[in-house]
Amino acid sequence: MKTLRSYIAMMLAVLLLGTNYAEAQTTPTAKKPWSKTAKGAVLGGLGGAAGGAVLGRVIGGKSGTAKGAIIGAVVGGGAGALIGRRMDKQAAELKREMAGARVERVGEGIKITFDSGLLFAKNSSALTSTAQDNIAELAKTLIKYDDTNVIVEGHTDTSGNDAVNDPLSQRRAQAVANSAQAQGVDASRFTVTGYGSRQPVADNSTEAGRIANRRVEVAIFANEKLKKAAEKGTI
Repeated sequence: MKTLRSYIAMMLAVLLLGTNYAEAQTTPTAKKPWSKTAKGAVLGGLGGAAGGAVLGRVIGGKSGTAKGAIIGAVVGGGAGALIGRRMDKQAAELKREMAGARVERVGEGIKITFDSGLLFAKNSSALTSTAQDNIAELAKTLIKYDDTNVIVEGHTDTSGNDAVNDPLSQRRAQAVANSAQAQGVDASRFTVTGYGSRQPVADNSTEAGRIANRRVEVAIFANEKLKKAAEKGTI
């Protein structure tokens, strides 16, 4: 019965979000699109953790494990809205301070994408000076908002084989995590994974696509302490 309720809730969430998206795309006088905070509240309120996890896999898909992890960790309801507002503030600070990185609000979390060309020289996992500056700003924000978990993922294009790409992507993701940790961010907050070329976001047959696929993604989302505080309304 519980499984059936979760499935129904998940389908309702997909329907509502899909309808909102369609209206925004096709209706000239459509209402203002939902905020990330409001979407998070609906997702969790309808589906809870089970619905969020399913939606995370569906929406994240093969090319979006960072986004999927954030959506899968959704709390929803009033607690989710509180977490969302906290993430709005954190994302705004990151956007102001991190030149060259793409910062997105996703559900009740934040996704940051660094192009590998900004972070590393070709075939290297040594951080550039620009990368170190960006990660220093990231570390400041993670220390200020210390009630989150962090996933760091490395990705490559298909130029090399898996024997080269897999360890390179892992080393690059680890270099980002290590740099943040060296500046005081608790290492226990991090999960670090290299995916090689297995999760492209663009066409590897073009130079522009290969550039887009060479990236490091960071997912930031509420830890259990923040979730419990939000449920109690104490944040």
